[in-house]
Amino acid sequence: MYKSSSSTNELDHLISLLSKIAGLGPRSARRAALQLIKKKDSLMRPLAGALSDVAENVHPCVNCGNLDVENPCHICESSKRDNSQICVVEDVSDLWALERSGSFRGLYHVIGGTLSALDGVGPSDLNISALIERASIPELKEIIIATNATVDGQTTAHYIMEQLKSFDITISRLAHGVPIGGELDYLDDGTLTTALNSRRPF
Repeated sequence: MYKSSSSTNELDHLISLLSKIAGLGPRSARRAALQLIKKKDSLMRPLAGALSDVAENVHPCVNCGNLDVENPCHICESSKRDNSQICVVEDVSDLWALERSGSFRGLYHVIGGTLSALDGVGPSDLNISALIERASIPELKEIIIATNATVDGQTTAHYIMEQLKSFDITISRLAHGVPIGGELDYLDDGTLTTALNSRRPF
């Protein structure tokens, strides 16, 4: 029988670690741990190897903040990308969502979250200063601010817009298709495509 959570054996440690993953509470973590144990050879050992490989080889891109085994990442290094556009997103998951939609062929910039006075997150805690530096790239014509349509996302978008208004570039914002309170990672590809194509000047 499974011991109580007060014990400190290997299984408890695994459940404790799994429960720290966003979206997994203690109950879901226990179910996941049991599933891994039942499929030790087909799932647990391959997963352990994959986690080790990712921890060793995947790093944030020095340019945009994307995660990749290459540095700069494959998006920044691709000759097929449009260097005249940079799309600003909160997290890598948002970048992946836009890439999944196939509707954007420019470059990205991951700021790593949103401004939040409540959580004590200020401009220096985000990757905004690097974006300001990239704004002076000669071939850059447009920065698309694609922060989530939440209160913190809107606040962050306005702050970024203020920092960029002295540059001679178009600053646009995602428009139709992104509901207030919506997060990019949860939107379908069609909605993301519509939002990108309907972007408007900030």
